[in-house]
Amino acid sequence: METSSVETSDTDASSTDASDVVGALWDRMEARDWDGLAALFARDAVVEWPVSGERITGRDDYVAVNRAYPEGWSVRVLRIVAGDGEAVSEVEVPHEGVGTFRAVSFWTVRDGLVVRGTEYWTSPGSDPSPAWRAPFVEPM
Repeated sequence: METSSVETSDTDASSTDASDVVGALWDRMEARDWDGLAALFARDAVVEWPVSGERITGRDDYVAVNRAYPEGWSVRVLRIVAGDGEAVSEVEVPHEGVGTFRAVSFWTVRDGLVVRGTEYWTSPGSDPSPAWRAPFVEPM
């Protein structure tokens, strides 16, 4: 896993803890360390994927859905911003057969475990900009 930046909004233990937990989450995901990933989540953790309208209830299902994802992907952490038991991560996930995905994830960490997550996954360029915005923007 390649990490671009990690920021914390303050120096208290909870922000460091949340940042460390989320950093480890992506490290273990990249390594396909499924038992290690499970160890970072509360048994009853809930993770939502609003873009696809899905809710994953429980650590075991979160690990299972990620384990079942077709191989060919890697994870590059672009940044993690953390504070007060919360962390936000931005990652890029290139997949050799499907293309590149981006995810912004909001994580709640309590007692060193992820208890809640909301992840927004998309593919860059999959949502074309409307013509009316053309005078105000430039392509990335």
